[in-house]
Amino acid sequence: MRLPTIHGYIDRRILINFTADPGVVRKVIPEPFRPKIYKDKAVVGICLIRLKNIKLKGLPDFVGVSSENGAHRIAVEWDEDGNTKEGVYIPRRDTSLRLNTILGGRIFPGKHYLAKFNVKEGGDNYHIDFTSSDSTSISIDAKETNHFDPNSIFRTLENVSDFFERGAVGYSPNKDKYEGLKLQAYTWQVRPLEVTDVHSSFYEDEKIFPKGSVQFDNALLMTRVEHEWKSLQDKPQATMH
Repeated sequence: MRLPTIHGYIDRRILINFTADPGVVRKVIPEPFRPKIYKDKAVVGICLIRLKNIKLKGLPDFVGVSSENGAHRIAVEWDEDGNTKEGVYIPRRDTSLRLNTILGGRIFPGKHYLAKFNVKEGGDNYHIDFTSSDSTSISIDAKETNHFDPNSIFRTLENVSDFFERGAVGYSPNKDKYEGLKLQAYTWQVRPLEVTDVHSSFYEDEKIFPKGSVQFDNALLMTRVEHEWKSLQDKPQATMH
């Protein structure tokens, strides 16, 4: 059973985005999903998000919970009711909140791994790293900038913003199904980040992503966003490609 509508605040959301070989990504994601292609590349990444006052919509903020979270995301498309839909497939979720690991797959979508987060934020600088219960690790050092990286395949901040705003639906695997969740942000505004160091043991695992098949592309920042999460109908699990 899913919660009706969850309300809260995104205190900070960093999207770390990579381009990837579409053929490699096809082997990672299951049916009915397929890679969403942009300029001949698949787009994968990590969302590092601090949530505050998360609770059932209509309840006061003080009853809500807060947490640091990481989600590995792959931009995907799929066919539904004769139309092409788009969103993200989320092969794993990590969280600082033990409650999420207990309720993940029961109330919140997908299995959640418990992780220890180290966060240092000051001025326009951001450092976030975590190591999860299965030794998966992430780290990023970045600072705010007024200029979007011209070497990105997206070329402009508007292009990359539109790409991710359209992909607000996420599906996570859980047992014999994929559980869906839609992010409805009350406002949508991203700012560019200049990354000085980034590491992901998941995307650096050459058994999954052969050397050279994944390349860092850009990073984005969102702050202080009021939002809702809405549950979607589950999709039955199919075989891997």
